[in-house]
Amino acid sequence: MLAKKFNKISIEIVQGDISEMKADAIVNAANNHLFMVAGVAGALKRKGGIEIEKEAVSKGPIDIGSAVETSAGKLQAKYVIHAAVMGMDFETNENYIRKATENTLILADKLGVKTIAFPALGTGVGRFPLKLCAEIMLNEIIKFDKEKNKNIEKSFFVLFTKRAYDEFEEVFRKL
Repeated sequence: MLAKKFNKISIEIVQGDISEMKADAIVNAANNHLFMVAGVAGALKRKGGIEIEKEAVSKGPIDIGSAVETSAGKLQAKYVIHAAVMGMDFETNENYIRKATENTLILADKLGVKTIAFPALGTGVGRFPLKLCAEIMLNEIIKFDKEKNKNIEKSFFVLFTKRAYDEFEEVFRKL
Protein backbone atom coordinates (compact mmCIF):
# COMPACT_ATOMS: atom_id res chain seq x y z
CA MET A 1 0.00 0.00 0.00
CA LEU A 2 1.18 3.48 -0.89
CA ALA A 3 -0.57 6.65 0.32
CA LYS A 4 -0.20 10.39 -0.13
CA LYS A 5 -2.35 13.33 0.95
CA PHE A 6 -2.93 16.13 -1.51
CA ASN A 7 -5.29 19.04 -0.74
CA LYS A 8 -8.20 17.40 1.07
CA ILE A 9 -8.03 13.95 -0.54
CA SER A 10 -5.68 11.23 0.60
CA ILE A 11 -4.98 8.78 -2.24
CA GLU A 12 -4.05 5.16 -1.52
CA ILE A 13 -2.85 2.58 -4.04
CA VAL A 14 -3.71 -0.97 -2.93
CA GLN A 15 -3.57 -4.39 -4.51
CA GLY A 16 -6.74 -6.38 -4.00
CA ASP A 17 -10.29 -7.16 -5.00
CA ILE A 18 -12.44 -4.03 -5.32
CA SER A 19 -15.57 -6.06 -4.52
CA GLU A 20 -14.12 -6.60 -1.02
CA MET A 21 -13.52 -2.89 -0.33
CA LYS A 22 -15.21 -0.95 2.44
CA ALA A 23 -15.96 2.52 1.07
CA ASP A 24 -18.91 4.88 0.69
CA ALA A 25 -18.76 4.34 -3.08
CA ILE A 26 -17.21 1.67 -5.27
CA VAL A 27 -16.64 2.60 -8.89
CA ASN A 28 -17.60 0.22 -11.68
CA ALA A 29 -15.76 0.42 -15.01
CA ALA A 30 -18.94 0.35 -17.07
CA ASN A 31 -20.16 0.24 -20.63
CA ASN A 32 -22.72 2.90 -21.51
CA HIS A 33 -25.63 0.41 -21.44
CA LEU A 34 -24.59 -0.52 -17.89
CA PHE A 35 -24.67 -4.30 -18.40
CA MET A 36 -22.41 -5.93 -15.78
CA VAL A 37 -20.82 -8.90 -17.54
CA ALA A 38 -17.05 -9.20 -17.16
CA GLY A 39 -14.09 -7.65 -15.37
CA VAL A 40 -14.81 -5.29 -12.46
CA ALA A 41 -18.52 -5.16 -13.35
CA GLY A 42 -18.84 -8.93 -13.26
CA ALA A 43 -17.01 -9.14 -9.93
CA LEU A 44 -19.24 -6.46 -8.38
CA LYS A 45 -22.38 -8.21 -9.65
CA ARG A 46 -21.23 -11.62 -8.34
CA LYS A 47 -20.39 -10.25 -4.89
CA GLY A 48 -23.07 -7.56 -4.58
CA GLY A 49 -25.99 -9.21 -6.32
CA ILE A 50 -27.89 -8.95 -9.58
CA GLU A 51 -30.01 -6.11 -8.16
CA ILE A 52 -27.08 -3.75 -8.80
CA GLU A 53 -27.17 -4.56 -12.53
CA LYS A 54 -30.98 -4.38 -12.69
CA GLU A 55 -30.97 -0.91 -11.14
CA ALA A 56 -28.07 0.22 -13.36
CA VAL A 57 -29.65 -1.00 -16.61
CA SER A 58 -32.89 0.80 -15.70
CA LYS A 59 -30.88 4.07 -15.74
CA GLY A 60 -29.18 3.42 -19.09
CA PRO A 61 -28.06 3.86 -21.67
CA ILE A 62 -25.96 6.88 -20.65
CA ASP A 63 -23.39 8.92 -22.54
CA ILE A 64 -19.85 7.56 -22.63
CA GLY A 65 -17.85 9.57 -20.09
CA SER A 66 -20.80 10.05 -17.74
CA ALA A 67 -21.62 8.31 -14.46
CA VAL A 68 -24.69 7.18 -12.50
CA GLU A 69 -25.11 5.73 -9.04
CA THR A 70 -26.99 2.69 -7.82
CA SER A 71 -27.36 0.99 -4.49
CA ALA A 72 -24.52 -1.37 -3.61
CA GLY A 73 -26.46 -4.56 -2.91
CA LYS A 74 -24.45 -6.83 -0.61
CA LEU A 75 -21.18 -4.87 -1.09
CA GLN A 76 -19.62 -3.01 1.85
CA ALA A 77 -20.57 0.37 0.34
CA LYS A 78 -23.51 2.76 0.09
CA TYR A 79 -23.26 3.20 -3.66
CA VAL A 80 -21.83 1.74 -6.83
CA ILE A 81 -20.96 4.54 -9.24
CA HIS A 82 -21.04 3.26 -12.80
CA ALA A 83 -18.47 5.20 -14.85
CA ALA A 84 -19.15 4.67 -18.56
CA VAL A 85 -15.67 4.38 -20.07
CA MET A 86 -16.77 2.56 -23.24
CA GLY A 87 -19.68 1.83 -25.51
CA MET A 88 -20.91 -1.57 -26.58
CA ASP A 89 -17.87 -1.85 -28.88
CA PHE A 90 -15.81 -2.16 -25.65
CA GLU A 91 -13.26 0.39 -26.87
CA THR A 92 -12.10 3.32 -24.80
CA ASN A 93 -9.68 6.26 -25.07
CA GLU A 94 -8.03 8.99 -22.99
CA ASN A 95 -10.99 11.35 -23.27
CA TYR A 96 -13.54 8.76 -22.15
CA ILE A 97 -11.42 7.83 -19.12
CA ARG A 98 -10.78 11.47 -18.22
CA LYS A 99 -14.47 12.44 -18.48
CA ALA A 100 -15.68 9.32 -16.66
CA THR A 101 -13.24 9.97 -13.80
CA GLU A 102 -14.24 13.63 -13.55
CA ASN A 103 -17.98 12.88 -13.68
CA THR A 104 -17.62 10.09 -11.11
CA LEU A 105 -15.91 12.50 -8.71
CA ILE A 106 -18.55 15.19 -9.27
CA LEU A 107 -21.34 12.67 -8.61
CA ALA A 108 -19.61 11.20 -5.55
CA ASP A 109 -19.11 14.67 -4.08
CA LYS A 110 -22.77 15.55 -4.75
CA LEU A 111 -23.81 12.33 -2.95
CA GLY A 112 -21.71 13.32 0.09
CA VAL A 113 -19.26 10.45 -0.35
CA LYS A 114 -16.21 10.62 1.92
CA THR A 115 -14.42 7.47 0.66
CA ILE A 116 -14.35 6.14 -2.89
CA ALA A 117 -12.68 3.07 -4.43
CA PHE A 118 -11.65 3.14 -8.10
CA PRO A 119 -10.45 0.36 -10.37
CA ALA A 120 -8.11 1.14 -13.28
CA LEU A 121 -10.86 2.33 -15.64
CA GLY A 122 -10.82 0.85 -19.13
CA THR A 123 -7.72 -1.31 -18.68
CA GLY A 124 -9.43 -4.70 -18.54
CA VAL A 125 -12.07 -5.28 -21.21
CA GLY A 126 -11.12 -1.92 -22.82
CA ARG A 127 -7.40 -2.89 -23.00
CA PHE A 128 -6.24 0.69 -22.29
CA PRO A 129 -2.56 1.01 -21.19
CA LEU A 130 -2.21 0.92 -17.38
CA LYS A 131 0.41 3.69 -17.02
CA LEU A 132 -1.54 6.12 -19.17
CA CYS A 133 -4.71 5.27 -17.23
CA ALA A 134 -2.88 5.95 -13.96
CA GLU A 135 -1.63 9.34 -15.22
CA ILE A 136 -5.09 10.38 -16.38
CA MET A 137 -7.02 9.22 -13.32
CA LEU A 138 -4.53 10.44 -10.70
CA ASN A 139 -4.27 13.85 -12.36
CA GLU A 140 -8.07 14.13 -12.56
CA ILE A 141 -8.39 13.43 -8.83
CA ILE A 142 -5.69 15.97 -7.94
CA LYS A 143 -7.31 18.59 -10.21
CA PHE A 144 -10.77 17.87 -8.77
CA ASP A 145 -9.38 18.09 -5.23
CA LYS A 146 -7.91 21.55 -5.92
CA GLU A 147 -10.89 23.00 -7.78
CA LYS A 148 -14.19 21.37 -6.77
CA ASN A 149 -13.96 18.92 -3.87
CA LYS A 150 -16.21 19.50 -0.88
CA ASN A 151 -16.70 16.05 0.67
CA ILE A 152 -14.27 13.41 -0.57
CA GLU A 153 -11.52 12.63 1.94
CA LYS A 154 -10.04 9.37 0.68
CA SER A 155 -9.69 7.79 -2.75
CA PHE A 156 -8.48 4.23 -3.12
CA PHE A 157 -7.13 2.72 -6.32
CA VAL A 158 -7.81 -0.97 -5.93
CA LEU A 159 -5.76 -2.93 -8.45
CA PHE A 160 -6.35 -6.63 -8.88
CA THR A 161 -3.03 -7.72 -10.38
CA LYS A 162 0.53 -7.12 -9.19
CA ARG A 163 1.34 -5.68 -12.64
CA ALA A 164 -1.48 -3.12 -12.38
CA TYR A 165 -0.41 -2.21 -8.84
CA ASP A 166 3.23 -1.78 -9.91
CA GLU A 167 2.36 0.43 -12.87
CA PHE A 168 0.04 2.67 -10.81
CA GLU A 169 2.61 2.82 -8.03
CA GLU A 170 5.31 3.94 -10.49
CA VAL A 171 3.16 6.82 -11.76
CA PHE A 172 1.97 7.69 -8.23
CA ARG A 173 5.52 8.00 -6.88
CA LYS A 174 6.29 10.68 -9.50
CA LEU A 175 3.43 12.96 -8.38
